[in-house]
Amino acid sequence: MFDRQIRTAALGAMASTFMFAGAAKAEVEIEYWQYFFEARVNAMEQLIENFEAANPDIKVKMTHFPYADYRTKVAAAIPAGEGPDVVQLFYGWLNDYVAADLIQPLPNDAFPPSMIEEEFFPMVGAMRAGDNFWALPTAVRSLALFYNTRLFDEAGIEEPPETLDELIDIAKKLTKTDSAGNITQVGITAGMTAQDHHWFREVLVRQFGGEPYLDDYKTVNYNSEAGVKAAEFYLGLANEHKVTAFGFMDEPQAAFKAGRAGMHIDGSFRIGALNNTRGLTWSVTELPANADGLQSNYSSYWVNAITTKAEGEKHDAAVKFMQYVTSNEAMQIWLDVVGELPAKPSVGLTEANANDEVFGPFIRGLAYANTTKFANESAQRQILIDMVQRIDLEGQSTVDSIAVAAEAEQELLDDYYK
Repeated sequence: MFDRQIRTAALGAMASTFMFAGAAKAEVEIEYWQYFFEARVNAMEQLIENFEAANPDIKVKMTHFPYADYRTKVAAAIPAGEGPDVVQLFYGWLNDYVAADLIQPLPNDAFPPSMIEEEFFPMVGAMRAGDNFWALPTAVRSLALFYNTRLFDEAGIEEPPETLDELIDIAKKLTKTDSAGNITQVGITAGMTAQDHHWFREVLVRQFGGEPYLDDYKTVNYNSEAGVKAAEFYLGLANEHKVTAFGFMDEPQAAFKAGRAGMHIDGSFRIGALNNTRGLTWSVTELPANADGLQSNYSSYWVNAITTKAEGEKHDAAVKFMQYVTSNEAMQIWLDVVGELPAKPSVGLTEANANDEVFGPFIRGLAYANTTKFANESAQRQILIDMVQRIDLEGQSTVDSIAVAAEAEQELLDDYYK
């Protein structure tokens, strides 16, 4: 009897050991990488907490890096079998990530293309190649005009501008200078280093009657009468109307956050940072239309993808995590925390969201937004930065500077697509 009890206890201990080992083995850890932006990190922490509560057998470790180092870290880690199982990337990087074998297509049984095309905003179609989608966003972005309500009140301005002409008139009322004529408060921020390169390409060029690119963004087309007029309008804010200064307080968003700018064009992702800025009172409206009422906007997005490192049970866990971070619940959390817009109309176009005082202008802007297909966004942005500097600092004519920019960007596109 005593031996039997010992044997029973021993078998029970062995069973417990095997159960414990099985439970330990059942817990899968996957790694998620994104670049550091405080609001995005906060939102992802919430999503991971919710996901782990619903999937106690899966743990998600988040790692983030400064934006400047992010792509280099990803490109080095995955080929070495290290780093993320699920990775965040800018939509314009997709071709590079596929070519470098850093990501794998989403499985069709979990992400049927017909379902994605039905449920997501059409711009997400750029993530499809052949029979598969390679990545999906939690949120999308558009531009809008932020304005400082305190400065508006001080200047006696009751409503934000609805047209480009009104933008100039209001900016003049908001601009302040010192006794030497130096601008101490800009009516509107300016700088291609921020979001103005998108405003120029996809908004102003179109509003002045042109198309920024042809052939599915493979051919530069802003070297045109419309492009010249768009550039003259943009440069004229500083040089003709004196309502702004390039390089004022280094960064346009810094000037607005400091209360030294009346208006500022930026993306919906800026909402979280502005909400955390003490002493700043602001509101937001849709981008001004042209004299004929034509509206235009730019939309972009960051996506999540499963890396080629994820195999077996890690791949299965990564698929589950991808399904959650692209769910309606996740999109609403991302909107509330980050201010980036839901990637599905079913979430973004609810009555509460579409008519929200803050989110509404961005969401409505998606209806007339265009998404630039970048070959190399940073390099293409730098070309427009250089274009403005040649005109503003070196005195080159607008026509000549745009021609130089278009030639440089076309060479970049040709090399990329070749």
